[in-house]
Amino acid sequence: MNNSTVNFTTPEASSNSTTQFFGPLGILEMYVYTFNFLFGLPTHSYVIWLIMTGTGSGFASEFFILNLSVCEIANSLNGLIFTLSVWFASLGTLETFLKGFTITGRPLFQCLMCVERYLAVIHPVTFLKYKPLRYRVICCTVAWIITLGSCLYGMFTIISQNIAHVWFMSVQLTLVLSFQLFCLVAVLRALKHSGPGERRRREREEENHTKRRAFYLILITTVNSIILYSEINDGYLLLLL
Repeated sequence: MNNSTVNFTTPEASSNSTTQFFGPLGILEMYVYTFNFLFGLPTHSYVIWLIMTGTGSGFASEFFILNLSVCEIANSLNGLIFTLSVWFASLGTLETFLKGFTITGRPLFQCLMCVERYLAVIHPVTFLKYKPLRYRVICCTVAWIITLGSCLYGMFTIISQNIAHVWFMSVQLTLVLSFQLFCLVAVLRALKHSGPGERRRREREEENHTKRRAFYLILITTVNSIILYSEINDGYLLLLL
């Protein structure tokens, strides 16, 4: 009788994390990651195909979107790895590594897109000066180095549940969010200050249309960063408790 009791409770204790995962929140999280994989992977793969085949407006002008889509593919694969790691614990390290693309890669490339739109609207001369592809390649190379460094850093610190990792991600996302908010406010002010006597009507309408597109793009990416900022901080704080 005692032996049967021990044999029953021991497997239950060893699979405690799996049992916790299959609670209401865990199941919801798994559905979200699965949805992200099933729809995110083909969508961003199609975006990359469009850019590489020249269907869009230009390779240089869409270079940041190309890199963001590559990063989003890694995020989609992270959804698959996250789901499989429930049954295969050995995938937990890879899943933690891929989180760096969500935590660092996505905000960085979105921030680069915001800065690009800011320069195009507020400083058009500077934008034209740095419009060649080589400058975008340099920016993306730096962003990828930071992203891969964040992946490695997160993989080694989250294993020990180091609170320094939480501070690192909080400071990083706060800086990115600050840049985006600055660009958002600057473009909004430029849009409001477009007076009727600045230029001819058609030129003024085209300029305002460009400013509105830049404003909406920056607004969407900023809201996305705020949501990501809240989710990541809540997740890591719960992990450390």
